[in-house]
Amino acid sequence: MNLKIFYGHCALVLLLAAGCAQRRDLVYFSNMANATSVANPTNQEVYIAPNDLINVTMHSLNPESDNLFLNKNATSIAMYSPMKIDGYKVNENGMIHLPIVGDIKVAGMKIEEAQKVITAELSKKVKEPLVEVHIVNFKITVIGEVSRPSTFNITDEKIDVLEALGMAGDMTVYGKRENVLVIRNEDGKKTLTRLNLNDKASFNSPYFYLKQNDIVYVEPDKSKAVEFSQNTRLMPIVIASISALAVLAAVVLKR
Repeated sequence: MNLKIFYGHCALVLLLAAGCAQRRDLVYFSNMANATSVANPTNQEVYIAPNDLINVTMHSLNPESDNLFLNKNATSIAMYSPMKIDGYKVNENGMIHLPIVGDIKVAGMKIEEAQKVITAELSKKVKEPLVEVHIVNFKITVIGEVSRPSTFNITDEKIDVLEALGMAGDMTVYGKRENVLVIRNEDGKKTLTRLNLNDKASFNSPYFYLKQNDIVYVEPDKSKAVEFSQNTRLMPIVIASISALAVLAAVVLKR
């Protein structure tokens, strides 16, 4: 056998093995040319839903009126001092029960709308109330090919897919940026939508901005399966064996 031909065959085998890995675009929104502007989706607003846990913070100009909302062991509070009442659960009928005020329906409302409704009802009892409402159990989950998969509590009720990925430590090199799955539960039904984060058109998707209890799943590409397969683990042994045979053949042919 011609030694050069033998080495050529060995090199060809190694090149074919190395060329099996598929080239992928690891850049977010790689089709975006310089600066651009994208209109926010119209349905990105967060709405209060049954089983949400909301925090209602009420302020008043009248400390005596504020005392009506304190528990029996609490002491008087100063003017403009916030009085926080945590953990009002929205029942199946969309109602919460506030002290003195009673039942108020908030399901289906935006945060600002719920604040206005509670303020209007509270105005009947206290002087010039100020109300803040937050969803306590607003959380999203990021799993799959990210550095730190976890469930995250969101304090301002507004987060997009990129921010969620940032909280999870970003995708690994195996994460398929062109095929990110968002799982959403609305009105008792689950919807599954895939986003291509290599494409700036994802900005226009109503799923780019996440809602409470959304799950973001980053799918691994095939190269990870190949890398961790049994055949791939044997590849260094195969390459070493081919190298050893090449050396042995070189020695034999020189004799």
